[in-house]
Amino acid sequence: MTFAKTITAAAAIAVAFTGTAIAETRVTFKSAKTGSSYYQMSVQIAEAMKAGTGGDISVTVEESQGSVQNVMEVRARAGDYVFTTPPALVGLAQGGKAMFEGKGDPAFDEIRALFPIPSLTMHFVMSEDSGVETLADLEGKTILLGSGSFGATEGEKYLGLFGLEGKVTLADSELSNAVNALKNGQIDGFVTAGSYPAPNVIEAAASTGVRILSMSDEQIAETKRTKLVIPAGTYAGQDAPINTTSLPVVAYATTKMDEDTAYQLTKTYWETKADMAGDAKWWEGVSPEMLSTITTQIHPGAIRYYKEIGAPLSDAHM
Repeated sequence: MTFAKTITAAAAIAVAFTGTAIAETRVTFKSAKTGSSYYQMSVQIAEAMKAGTGGDISVTVEESQGSVQNVMEVRARAGDYVFTTPPALVGLAQGGKAMFEGKGDPAFDEIRALFPIPSLTMHFVMSEDSGVETLADLEGKTILLGSGSFGATEGEKYLGLFGLEGKVTLADSELSNAVNALKNGQIDGFVTAGSYPAPNVIEAAASTGVRILSMSDEQIAETKRTKLVIPAGTYAGQDAPINTTSLPVVAYATTKMDEDTAYQLTKTYWETKADMAGDAKWWEGVSPEMLSTITTQIHPGAIRYYKEIGAPLSDAHM
């Protein structure tokens, strides 16, 4: 091969590789702390996007310190930014309320939803030996709430709402010790919030007899949280559905993201969700009906997909 032909061939190869690079869409996905279930979900989503698009979409997962940080970073991020947060926080940011008071920014108004992911689900897990069957039965019992988590804060709130404040002994230990403490009889139960089926609840149900408490519709309404039903058979020994509360969590982008990318992300997410559920059952709890938990606008690209599949949309989503 002559020198000139070699240069021409090399140039052709370079153009081919450049074309591939241009075709690839890069996305940054920011969710939660490393080691958390939500970080694991982010990794699963990244792998699903790569497989589902044949590598056309490449997702880089970033560790986050929490949902508020995820929202705040919208101010400095480009159109490749996707993040997770409860819908309520988006509303607060757009209204400049609570933790966003005095920190308002026009960028918050450009936040648009893509798709729901597994909700934070409250579990009151009690040993069968405790004899506890309802929240009222918690009086005089010892439970572990942990500290610093949504579940701990929410659990403490429920004790106050239902007249149990000061009537329950709170164990001074971390939630990571809950299953062992329950097995050893050091506590009567523990409170945890995670996407169901939650790993620590699976472990507790499999290793010792437990009862996961159900809440009445009146109690759920009093918490001002979203009702969620954990299907029967989710945990070992669970013969009936469990009515409990949840905090919806949603993946968001902004209007800086082009419509085609938002469409492809949303379409690939739903089309690969069943595969993800084969690795982690918490995906089985996600359905298009959960779009009702999104209280702000949905990205036009995502709306295009939802209209294609006939998913339930409201005027607030447009």
